[in-house]
Amino acid sequence: MEPGRPGMTGIWVILGVVAVAALAAWIHAGRRLRRRRRWLARRLTAPQHGAISRHWPLWSHLPADLRARIEGLTLAFLDEKSFEACGGMTAVTADMQLTIAAQACLLVAGRSLDDYQPLRSVLVYPDAFTVKDEWGVEDLRLGESWDAGSIVLAWESVRHADRDPADGLNLVLHEFAHQIDQPQHAGEVLPESEVTPECGLISATLHGAWEEFREIVRRRLPTVIDPYGAESPAEFFAVLTEVFFERPRRLHREDPELYAELRNVYQLDPAAWIAARTRPLASIPET
Repeated sequence: MEPGRPGMTGIWVILGVVAVAALAAWIHAGRRLRRRRRWLARRLTAPQHGAISRHWPLWSHLPADLRARIEGLTLAFLDEKSFEACGGMTAVTADMQLTIAAQACLLVAGRSLDDYQPLRSVLVYPDAFTVKDEWGVEDLRLGESWDAGSIVLAWESVRHADRDPADGLNLVLHEFAHQIDQPQHAGEVLPESEVTPECGLISATLHGAWEEFREIVRRRLPTVIDPYGAESPAEFFAVLTEVFFERPRRLHREDPELYAELRNVYQLDPAAWIAARTRPLASIPET
């Protein structure tokens, strides 16, 4: 046997350790899947429905079958993710957790909760918070989405965005859209060489539309999409997500192809929900 190289006994030990680790991972994954399936089959209680509706009026106007799907996803999300109070907030209440989780799960109702697999925790501040950039300069933020498995939200901004479900602004939808668009997902479809830290799987496919949008913003032309989307393809996708769910008919009229792209991404059709309502939501403009 050459010096420095493991003998057959050592090789078998290594293989045994790898096999045990693989078996443990397989057992853990199986338990997690079974646990998730149990939560997905459950439904929210009447008080839980009321808590979500108070903070997110759009909830009661979603199609019944979609709402039922989101209920199970919401319960599974709450079981799998942790919420942490920050910035002097004493606790993230059950109502706050429900409000955030239900909106986050709207984004994956036509996809999979696995889109949030890297996410471990939601950090909630009472209001806008400050962060320091790499040069030590402080910046005021309302929310952040981290590759490291966390989302940061300012609760007051969550509440403000929810008061008008048709203003095209929703902090929760924005930050969770970033999680769905994380760069690590890009290898599923795109070559790694085509992906940058600012450009995930979905935003990369929207790069051409983003370039056109930048020109619209530069020329100060009217658009339903928040000009902040001109910052990067990732921000473009995030603000598009807000508009897609909150002002779908306006987006569809303004850019049918872009609307179709988002409909394919989320496998949902919000414009059809509004058209099908017999009693329109008063705060959602019909024009």
